[in-house]
Amino acid sequence: MSLEGARIAVVTVSDRCASGEAEDRSGPILAEAFAALGATVVSSVVPDGIDAVRDEISRAAGSSDAVVTTGGTGIGPRDLTPEATATLLTTLLPGIPEAIRAADAHVPGASLSRGLAGLTAQRVIVVNLPGSTGAARTGAEVLSRVLPHALAQLRGADHERSAS
Repeated sequence: MSLEGARIAVVTVSDRCASGEAEDRSGPILAEAFAALGATVVSSVVPDGIDAVRDEISRAAGSSDAVVTTGGTGIGPRDLTPEATATLLTTLLPGIPEAIRAADAHVPGASLSRGLAGLTAQRVIVVNLPGSTGAARTGAEVLSRVLPHALAQLRGADHERSAS
């Protein structure tokens, strides 16, 4: 499936990456995967916290078809990406995070991810992924199958799957 013509924002949520203490490794995995499918990708890094994450998702959604976050979905005290995301969503898409968690069912911590997916009022898809490189690979795999169809529906295509 192709993401040709789609604009996808990848937002890494990490205090350590935002401060320069650590290198962002999950964001580039996602960016490369979406670019390989033909999408135009813009990446950013923000610290954990509701305000920073909400503001960056909102900003990125203004010029994107989809915003994919990586990080901040666990149960740690600074893992607040789902709370930030929830303030922006008008329609939930629970099947996306369910599919991602199911694809990583063999990973003990996968069931602790609280990531959300849904649509903003402007009909932009937002998906939260965990911050590990493994979760980024799994998320990219699942989203490469889901996003082309979802974006086509948002653009008015019928609901039948294409033969491609």
